[in-house]
Amino acid sequence: MSRRKPGTVTIVPNVQIIDIAEEGKGVGKADELVIFVDKAVPGDVVDVRLTKKKKNFAEAIIDQLHEKSALRTDPFCPHFGTCGGCKWQHMGYDAQLKFKQKNVEAALQRLGKIDTSGSEPILGSAKNRYYRNKLEFTFSNKRWLEKTDVERDEDFDMNALGFHVPLRFDKILDIEHCYLQDEPSNSIRNAVRKYALENELSFYDLRNHEGVLRNLIIRTSSTGEVMVAVVFAYPEQTQVDGLMGFLKNGFPQITSLLYIINQKKNDTIFDQDVVVFSGRDHIFEEMDGIRFKIGVKSFYQTNSEQAFELYKITREFAGFKGDELVYDLYTGAGTIANFVARNVKQVVGVEYVPTAIEDAKFNSELNGIDNTIFYAGDMKDILTSEFISAHGKPDVVITDPPRAGMHADVVQRLLEMEAEKIVYVSCNAATQARDLELLKEKYDVARIKPVDMFPHTQHVENVVLLRLKA
Repeated sequence: MSRRKPGTVTIVPNVQIIDIAEEGKGVGKADELVIFVDKAVPGDVVDVRLTKKKKNFAEAIIDQLHEKSALRTDPFCPHFGTCGGCKWQHMGYDAQLKFKQKNVEAALQRLGKIDTSGSEPILGSAKNRYYRNKLEFTFSNKRWLEKTDVERDEDFDMNALGFHVPLRFDKILDIEHCYLQDEPSNSIRNAVRKYALENELSFYDLRNHEGVLRNLIIRTSSTGEVMVAVVFAYPEQTQVDGLMGFLKNGFPQITSLLYIINQKKNDTIFDQDVVVFSGRDHIFEEMDGIRFKIGVKSFYQTNSEQAFELYKITREFAGFKGDELVYDLYTGAGTIANFVARNVKQVVGVEYVPTAIEDAKFNSELNGIDNTIFYAGDMKDILTSEFISAHGKPDVVITDPPRAGMHADVVQRLLEMEAEKIVYVSCNAATQARDLELLKEKYDVARIKPVDMFPHTQHVENVVLLRLKA
């Protein structure tokens, strides 16, 4: 039974948390009502405060924790609970992997009618702290105030350099230490904030679109190179030169120091000019002896070490003999295409973003790879019967689409192509399951293996091998 607190707040007592939902919230039941509870862990017994109620389900937060789950652990980041980045820090990593595997299998079973009894164990990330190679921070003159800030009845600086608070586009949580990216990331961010405050550089106003400093992008690589890009909004050139000179002198390990002037209403920089202040306009990443050029706008898997494992699994699932024609769909910067090129006869890569295709071509040339061809354009428009006639019917298709999955026309083209194998890499098991159900018309699911790229979040990659039916 629920009870009401003053102010029409509904409290449901003694809810036992029995599962984790795909979006990462704990799941409990009260009578026939399913309740999704933020920051709850299976095994918890809690009183919950309802924040949203529909006919068959509700959303809630913990009002009181009566019994702690054995799966609970203390979050290691002081920003946990406010920052939206690492929502599962309160649960042990082994438990995270267990529920990621379970959620992938549940999605494939429920939405794709796939038999997952032979699913292979999830591959955890060797590093679950400091595993990202890229972070983007936002400057704001409207800092998110913690409860302790409000209780301290005093004036405080409202400028912040950090991450957006969930569901608040105009509020930024000021980050002191982030456990996602290794040094010199934290040192650079904190030094930039200190310099900006001491030199009275205004932080961006996200509502009124004014101010000097807008974003800070830091990329690191396994080769030890560092890229820093400062995005300004309305600066004077002396302000730009001052901050960039400070970074150049204070952090000699920066190999690519860039800046961008972005006066648009949104933060995207793909259509903005990039100015090289010092060093090169790119850094290099290396994987399995192959080098990749990474620019500030380049797409590259943000967990470099685990991306290597993901691509090795993709290559293993494909089972190349050496004479295959491979289509690599949604090829991005050609990372997978170049990774498998030496194991096959030829790779044809297709990607929507033209700049990514330019990176893919450069990366092939950089590594002396001459058996790749890349095309830019909408997948459903490029992948025509004429295209297939011109390039040949593929023996293997590798597809790694965005979260929305593949367009129905692309799935239909795959069914018409009848490649012997399809290796489907996905960051969203739900849309992958939808596509797999369509592909079942001609394909059997032969192997399934989840891969954790993002520890302490609910996100997970999944690799599926499909074989053409006899």
